[in-house]
Amino acid sequence: MALARFLGTSLSVAVVIALAAYPLLVYAAIGRFGPSGAAALLAAFCVARLVVLKLRASASFGGSYLTFVCLGGVVLAAASLWLDNSGAVLYYPVLVNSALLVLFTASLARPPSVIERIARLTDPELPPAAVVYTRRVTIVWAVFFTLNGGAALYTALFTRLETWALYNGLIAYVLIGTLFAVEFAIRTALKARLGR
Repeated sequence: MALARFLGTSLSVAVVIALAAYPLLVYAAIGRFGPSGAAALLAAFCVARLVVLKLRASASFGGSYLTFVCLGGVVLAAASLWLDNSGAVLYYPVLVNSALLVLFTASLARPPSVIERIARLTDPELPPAAVVYTRRVTIVWAVFFTLNGGAALYTALFTRLETWALYNGLIAYVLIGTLFAVEFAIRTALKARLGR
């Protein structure tokens, strides 16, 4: 049982890391193996992620999102193989940002918001001010996914593969890290003010 849990966690971490490095891996795969290699790479990552989700029987609010993204990735890979063109696999970052935008926006329409749910994992008794704050942070992330998804779409449609890989494999992560850091600083100041 412990071995199965360890293997499941290890596979999950490996797949998440691989999907995070996806743009750089696609860039390398297209150069070395052509469009079919990039498509096979995306399909393998997404199928592995689906297997992990099935093993963990994820029923959390993020489980359906991950399933949708993985199935969408498989469809993009199949389209790329069918057309023998790498274009379709370049839309995976657009798919991820679009799905996150829907997830975060839907949680605003039907509270609690995504950020509130995450916050309650460590602090179940959130004060009203914190609930308002988590809603605002969810809105900020929704705006970010809109802009980042738009940039990913632009790079897929109008730029060279190198630019696509640079933005989606590096710059987007720097922007995400910056937003996390700014939000963490604001949250820390808010907690100090609330005495929590």
